[in-house]
Amino acid sequence: MVSAINSSIRKESPAEAAPVPYDCARALASEFAARAAQHDRDASFPHENFKELAEAGLLALTVPTALGGHGAGALDTARILGIFGKADPSTALVLSMHYIQHLVMARSTRWPGRLSRKLAREAIDGVALINALRVEPDLGSPARGGLPATTARKTETGWRLSGRKIYSTGAPILKWYAVWAKTDEPETRVGLFLVPAGLPGTRIVETWDHLGLRASGSHDVVFEDVVFPLDHEIDVRAPEDWRVPDFTQSVVHAIFVAAIYDGVARAARDWLVEFLKNRKPSNLGASLATLPRVQEIVGGIEARLAVNARLIDSFAGDFDDGVQLSASESSIVKLTVTNNAVAILEDALSLTSNHGLTRANPLERHYRDVLCGRVHTPQDDATRVNAGRLALGA
Repeated sequence: MVSAINSSIRKESPAEAAPVPYDCARALASEFAARAAQHDRDASFPHENFKELAEAGLLALTVPTALGGHGAGALDTARILGIFGKADPSTALVLSMHYIQHLVMARSTRWPGRLSRKLAREAIDGVALINALRVEPDLGSPARGGLPATTARKTETGWRLSGRKIYSTGAPILKWYAVWAKTDEPETRVGLFLVPAGLPGTRIVETWDHLGLRASGSHDVVFEDVVFPLDHEIDVRAPEDWRVPDFTQSVVHAIFVAAIYDGVARAARDWLVEFLKNRKPSNLGASLATLPRVQEIVGGIEARLAVNARLIDSFAGDFDDGVQLSASESSIVKLTVTNNAVAILEDALSLTSNHGLTRANPLERHYRDVLCGRVHTPQDDATRVNAGRLALGA
């Protein structure tokens, strides 16, 4: 199955891809980092970050070059997300969801070409973001199975959508929703519908008041008999046809999430190193950086970061090269990288005492943010159970 999917992937060669604007991303990241603490404190959405991303052309990073974008693959995109994850993971998370959808559009035979071209043009021309709205109050994550309560009813004039989606990352700025819903047909189908934001009957309920990623705007989106065109059906199938998840979606989602939280850990590492060099307790008469115990723990942090970098780069590079991969392997990479990132923050806090937990320093914010890495699909327990079943042939 994987080999068949890989063989159908339409790739652009490196010669066709536009140069990836790393220097531009780093310059923007510096600005994002300067604003991140205030957005975290206020739980305010960083609209200005996305205005600047649009002006720099970075919303079109994964749009194919044939449509005017950069045509970036998984490796370059993961590296860009690592840069932004280090600066402001809330911004990076919204951006990653947008990038995933455009990668899926470019590589999927199920996305209607007219719609994918329209969204590509909009991503090039302005602040036009898309995310998939999948999670529901009762259903939870669709990855756990079950049909959504959100229902699309087909009429002569269009689809009529009703339901409630939670954890809708980027809700304040999204122009398009890819909504996971079921039909009310005699033989129920389930899948994605492309719904323009702001239609009558749509409202955003500001429920997001979270420990971490407080600026991600992951609010509820409610649809009350929202009408949208019939030809905005993206990929709707019989429920049993979804037993094998979309390969591109599942693989790049795992690796992009991993890259963001690795970025958070790198921000923590950088702050920690400067703190240890500059902190000179009077009873020691030297900086904390001179203590063997401190050096050992920092060395362990460096080891975890080195492993993360290898995992992210090699896996994303293999994806771009068309190497046969599995969704299970991508889940294991995500699990390993995000848990390494959490362990790095815990080690950093063990060396900083009260300094690491005060809101005057960024380490406590990085810790709150990095904990969110475990929540993203696929969750750790599901990853381990699936790997165990595969190993045992169950």
